[in-house]
Formats: sequence, structure tokens, C-alpha cells
Amino acid sequence: MPFSACMRDCYDTCSMISEVKNGRLVVKGNPRHPITEGFLCPKGALLPKWFHAEDRLKVPLIRAGERGSGKFREASWAEAINLVAQKLRETIDEYGSESVLVYQYAGDRGIVNYAFPLRLFHYLNTAMLDYGICDRAGQEALRDVYGTAVGMDPEELKRQKLIVYWGINAFWTNLHGFMLAKKHSLEIWTVDVVRTETAKRSDKFFQIMPDTDVLFALAVAKLIIENELYDKDFVRENVYGFKEFKNYVIKLDLDFVKRETGLSCEEIEEFAFDFAEKKGVIHIGYGFQRSLGGGEAVRAISILPALVGHRFGFIYDMKTIDKSYAEGAFLRTKPAKRIPQMKLAEYIEKGEIKFLYVYNSNPLASLPNQNRLRRALIENDVFIVTHDIFLTDTALFSDVVLPANTFFERLDIVDSYYHRHVALNEPVAELYGKSNSEVTRLLAKALGIENPHLYESDEEVIQKVLEINNLSWKELKAKGFVKVPEKPRKWETPSGKIEFYSRRATERGLSPFPEYKSPQGNYPLRLLSPTHRMTITSQYHNTYGIIDPSLYMNPDDAEEREICDGDTVEVFNDNGRIKTTVKLSDDVPKGVVLLYKAFWPSLLGWNVNFLTSDETVEKYGNGSAYHSTWVDVRKV
Repeated sequence: MPFSACMRDCYDTCSMISEVKNGRLVVKGNPRHPITEGFLCPKGALLPKWFHAEDRLKVPLIRAGERGSGKFREASWAEAINLVAQKLRETIDEYGSESVLVYQYAGDRGIVNYAFPLRLFHYLNTAMLDYGICDRAGQEALRDVYGTAVGMDPEELKRQKLIVYWGINAFWTNLHGFMLAKKHSLEIWTVDVVRTETAKRSDKFFQIMPDTDVLFALAVAKLIIENELYDKDFVRENVYGFKEFKNYVIKLDLDFVKRETGLSCEEIEEFAFDFAEKKGVIHIGYGFQRSLGGGEAVRAISILPALVGHRFGFIYDMKTIDKSYAEGAFLRTKPAKRIPQMKLAEYIEKGEIKFLYVYNSNPLASLPNQNRLRRALIENDVFIVTHDIFLTDTALFSDVVLPANTFFERLDIVDSYYHRHVALNEPVAELYGKSNSEVTRLLAKALGIENPHLYESDEEVIQKVLEINNLSWKELKAKGFVKVPEKPRKWETPSGKIEFYSRRATERGLSPFPEYKSPQGNYPLRLLSPTHRMTITSQYHNTYGIIDPSLYMNPDDAEEREICDGDTVEVFNDNGRIKTTVKLSDDVPKGVVLLYKAFWPSLLGWNVNFLTSDETVEKYGNGSAYHSTWVDVRKV
């Protein structure tokens, strides 16, 4: 049976075995995979429903009405591709190549399907996206301390005693990792603002207020240092700036930390003393670093494992292989203009984007401040092409819509940002649409480009990537996955050590030590927008039918507003307003409300991104600040 791999933007990157029985796709986990171990998450189990969905796009569409109206006419592939090629030529001739932007992200993480289309846009010298929507601030923060965001191999958890899930609901978003920790009998702690399903299944839960992660981490560091619980030999040999950091944290007022975080002094002490004794590992989540203070928080948290003697005692990212050949940046003849992902609306408003090519992404659901983005697209002259499996909100705003196929219909490989295994994905069946690489070749031909790099087959690209990384194509085909050996690692910081005093941070105008700034907003309630268990950002909302559009609210906040459980409420701020029903829950602290993210507005009439902030954290790589959104709520 063919090997498959889940290409979703998920830590686990499951290896699967698939087949078609009686005309229906059947999937199961690959039992030989050491991380995903033969079982699938609830989303994975429903992949056949997604594959056979009736609303999959079957033919190309060309807009026949107002933008966003949903009025299209069907077209042949030849007509659609020729129209895209014609508009691409006209745009470059009139406005220059940098007026063209390819907007893609990790909706499909297959190395060919993700990267190969970029070859065409590199060849054309177009503008490229500077990715900041997901984990950018944390990436920059970890580079400040360690010189890398690549942490511990999760297979090393078998040698650990304690894992702390800090700002990650792993039971929902990293199920195989959570079960791996359980398998190896690690003690599990959670630090989070919300009492998540992970928190409820943890041995200890430390519930803090938003943005106070940095204070909590610094307080823990203070107690570990003051009580001489740190690994003195490790710190002496491997840490730069310990003395300066020590002088910084010992000044911290624990009563202030208690007031800001909502934790008791006993809880802070318990965390510090037990963490030091058990030499804990920290899985640092992505959600809380998508805030104005997120980078500072990650810097502070990442210091704790080093204090207790870990060389790389955090889990955050796992860049294992060089994929640059698939992308083909070598085809450029001039440096790329990079457009910050979170500033798409701004660049459209300024008239700097005239042609937008979208694949592997649904920005009209996933980007913040949707009212501004949609207004920019309507009011400005931008030709939009979307290549997708479904008629998403972005597709509805497009001039040309091209049907995509799924990863069950093509050959690819995929790595993971959690573990060190590369998985094989073989075609199982063929229903509708074309792959991203197929469309790229069609466009290159329609444009009259003869460069051979734009016509390489998927298998040729895959074999070249594997060869560059010294990985065996034969082994991959036999097992469905192959592990990338870990090379000797060092800290790529200016000092060559773990930097508690960060020189890289000072070069960007930041303090050498993590700083706390009290969060302030124009509205009284902090809005959090995590992902739902059954979705991955905007994916699956149209397929699984499991959507929870409710606003979760603390009973005390509701009582102040005379709101009862199940009431219809309006949630509003300067960016927009939405109406939904409210669910009261003590899992959400006072002063905080929660809406799950990125539902399709075309299905609900709204999503949380009609409220979220499009601010960026410039000194942390223009990282997103979704979770620095403030709102108020009233009964309607």
C-alpha cells in the first residue's frame, strides 16, 4: 500500500499508509514511525471525508461579477492559464516585477508543493513574502539566546523527568508529542492563561495572566540563582553574561510578580525548586509569542533549561534538512524585495502590489484586521489568482481560481518542525485539480520560459533534495520515512555560548535582558484566538462540520455586563464587530475572552480576524501580535 504523510501545518507530521477500497480512501497510521506510532489525531482520522468532499473545486473559474460576490464562470485549464500568464506579463511590463507578490504559506508543507512554485517567481524577480505570521518572534528570541531556534530532539524525552508545556495546548496541537511524554512517564506541567485540555491532563498547572510569562520566568530564574540550585559547572563553562543576568534578576520584586501574574509566591517557589531538581525541559508554544511582548517572554523562558544544565533544553523548532534547491532562489538575477506578511493590506493600499498569486494559504481568513484587508483589495487595482482545493474566502475575492489536488494525489516528501524524520508521500488516487508544481510548469510554458529548472519533475526535485542532505531514496521508499542524523551542534551566538546577556538583542536596540511591559489596551478585555482541536487555522472548517464559534468568557466578566450563558453578544473594538453566542467558563480568567481562530467568514459571516490587531513587533522580525488584541462585549 502507498505511504502517505499528513502535510498539514502541524508539529506531528504523521506517516500514514493509505489505499482506496470500494472507491473510498482509507488511511491509517504507519506503525513503524517512532513518533506518530501508528495512530492518527481526530483530524487525521477524518482525512477521507476531506478528500472526498463534494465542494472540492473541479474546474478553473474566472470572475464574472463584483470582487467577493462569488460570481464566476467556468473555464478550461488552457483559458485560465493563458489569462494568468497574460496578466502577469502585463503587470510586469507596466509596473515592474516587484509589483507581483507570491503569497503562500504552510497550508501544504510538502517540500515540492510548498517550494517549487517559488522557482517561477524567483525567475521573474518578483516580490516575496517575509513570513511573520506564526513563530517569528520566538525564532528571533531563541537566536538571541542560543543562536538557533532548533531545540531538543523529542526522542530524547526518554532520558528526561519533566516536560513543561508553556503556552501550548499539546493535547490538541501536538498529540503524538504529548503521548510520547506520557509513554516515557515524564511529569507534565502546563503554564498557560487558559485552563486547556492539556492543563487538565497535567500533573501541575500554573495559570498566569496574558503577557506575564516573562515575569514568571524571570522570577523562577531569580529563585534558582538565589538558592544556588543552578548547574554551576554548566553555567560557568557554557553561559555568557551570567553575572550580569544574576544582578538583573535578583532585583525583581516577587510581590510585584505575584500581583501581575496572578500566581502565589508558593506556586512560583514550587515551580522553581521542582524544575531545578528535575532539570525540566520546556516545550515553548507559538501562541503567546504572537503578542507585543512575546519575543521578550520566549527569551526569558528559554534561559531556564540552560540554568539547570541543558545544552538545548527547549522544544520549539526542528530544521533538519536543506530544502533550498526545491525553491530555486538561484534563478534570481537581483535581490528579492521582501514584503512583511502581516503588512499585506498596507502594501496594497500603497499601490505596491498589483498582482497577487496565492497558494497553500487563505489570507482572507487567516490574516488579522480583515475589514482593512478586504477594503484594500476592493478599492485597489490588484489582479488576484488563487490555487486551492476549495472555494475559500480568498478564492471568492480572486479573478482566477485554479483547482488544486490533495497530497493523496501526488508525489512529495515532508519534514517536521517537531521531530527529525522526513516522510514519503505517494499518490493513492486521482480526483480533481492539479498540483502546485504542475501549475507552475503550465505557467512557465505559457510565458514562453525555457529554463529547465522550471520543468524538473517532482521525483527529480525530491531525489536532488535527498542527495544534498545525504538521505537514501531507497530507504525512504521502503519504510515511508527516514531519520535525519543530528550533526554536532554549537551555539551560533556572538560569544559562541548561551547568552543570558544577549549581544544580538542589543544590536536591534533591545535590552540585553528580557524586559516586562505591563499590557495596556483601549478596551477592557484581552482577546485570545487559539486554534480549535478539529482545525488548523482556516483548514477543515468547510468539511468536518465541527465548528465552535462561541465566545468563551469568565462568569465574573459576564455578570458585570448582565450577560448569561447562551446569550447573543456583540464583540467589538476599533477594527470591527461580530455577533455570536457566549459560553461562560472558569477556564478563562477574568479580563480575558476567547474565540477560536480563522473560521471561514463566507460560512459564518465573520471570524475573529475581523477584530484582531495587525500590529507587528518590528524588533522581532515583524512578528505577529494577534494576541495583543483588546475588545469589549455587550449583550444584544
